[in-house]
Amino acid sequence: MLAKVLSFGLNGIDGFLVTAEIDITAGLPGLEIVGLGDTAIKESKERVKSAIKNSGFHFPTNRIVVNLAPADKKKEGPLFDLSIAMGILFANGELDISKKDDTIFIGELSLDGSIRKVNGVLPILITARKMGYKKAVVPYANREEAKYIEGISVYALSSLKEVCDFCLHKDNYSPVRIESFESASENKKYQMDFCLVKGQRAAKRALEIAAAGGHNVIMIGPPGSGKTMLAKCFSSILPDMTFEEALETTKIHSVCGELGEDGIIKSRPFRSPHHTATLVSLTGGGKNSKPGEISLAHNGVLFLDEMPEYQRSTLEALRQPLEDGKITIARAMQTAIYPAQFILIASMNPCPCGNFGSQTKECKCTPQQIRKYLSKLSGPLMDRIDLHIEVDNISYGDLIDKVSNEETSASIKERVNKARKIQLERFNGAGQFCNAHMSTKECNAFCHLDEECENLLKVAFEKLNLSARAYNRILKVARTIADLEASEKIKPEHIAEAISYRTLDKKYWSY
Repeated sequence: MLAKVLSFGLNGIDGFLVTAEIDITAGLPGLEIVGLGDTAIKESKERVKSAIKNSGFHFPTNRIVVNLAPADKKKEGPLFDLSIAMGILFANGELDISKKDDTIFIGELSLDGSIRKVNGVLPILITARKMGYKKAVVPYANREEAKYIEGISVYALSSLKEVCDFCLHKDNYSPVRIESFESASENKKYQMDFCLVKGQRAAKRALEIAAAGGHNVIMIGPPGSGKTMLAKCFSSILPDMTFEEALETTKIHSVCGELGEDGIIKSRPFRSPHHTATLVSLTGGGKNSKPGEISLAHNGVLFLDEMPEYQRSTLEALRQPLEDGKITIARAMQTAIYPAQFILIASMNPCPCGNFGSQTKECKCTPQQIRKYLSKLSGPLMDRIDLHIEVDNISYGDLIDKVSNEETSASIKERVNKARKIQLERFNGAGQFCNAHMSTKECNAFCHLDEECENLLKVAFEKLNLSARAYNRILKVARTIADLEASEKIKPEHIAEAISYRTLDKKYWSY
């Protein structure tokens, strides 16, 4: 007898329909799985056989052939165990398939018949809903991921026996209850607060602009000046996530198996890979293709401490995602596109000893050492970073000052949220969430300049020898500065401040 059961696989962070076709015929006992599956799928025959027996059902002593269609698309992971087991029970006549031919089955089976948690349930459910499917059975451990997906009834069950009872209507199982994203929002308490950072007002101002508009930042200064602390405090002023941003981010973390108990990412991710990170770990891919650190930082922050210490090939791989907001991983068997719209926060010393350009300390490096050190960052990469900040050491008096007049992260975040709200209303559901992601067409539409601003920008463009990319990025930063002041018009002072953040690469890299 032939049976067909619906399931889903993963390609990148999107699901694709997989039909598990099971045929039981006369012949020598055996279970064969075809359809371009990986090792985990090939080994599912032993898990499925034991799970069916230990759940109190009869396992056929005939020849069983399982085809995971489409057969030319690579499939990975154990999430097809449940669909294969249900197909065998349907084909063996122990269950009526006609009543559940529109239901999707996803889950890994244990030998005792219980259903284990699998990765990627959220993107699978989103894709299934888009394709018009109305019911899905997922592991009970994945129930939290289904709380925010409307339009599809999701049943979170814990064993193969429960799934069979669900199909036979022996028990009145209820779908996972939908919750609103607002009720799940949290006021996260950050250990790092900007009020703990002494001085560095120029750097704080630049980071506020970066948070409001989603701009990339590099901080250059001697060791111990507070660059790392400023970066760690940056998360405390990031704007609240929209539901759309939360879903996008959660899809990536779901595929990687990094979701917490909440089932949805509520706060913006902060990723800080070590400088020994490989190219694949940063960009994604590998034997079992998974998103890398830059995709896990989607809608959040990627912090690269001591940026020149990273391999140059690894840093150069950032150029495409910094420009396009996504990265394409092409392999022989498949191609995956991962979103990567993150805020890059980078820090570095200006030279090997760290004191080049310092106002208080003497540099002991030779010109050749300085050039070699700075050459680890290419011009095209620096051109994609919007804000270049110089961070110098603070005085002893400022450091021990007990009277704290420093502004708290909460008050800075309030201004950032107001500026981001202006941007969301400006783009009005066009898929953009901040100024940094504006296209050239949107820059022309939303960054109008009067004659005084045009003249100021023209002088800077010619004297600093700026590129066309730098020109657009200055416009985006000026637009964000205007939004922080709730100004509909970009003023000359906004342009001047934006230009001031593009001068350090000429100071250091022209050395």
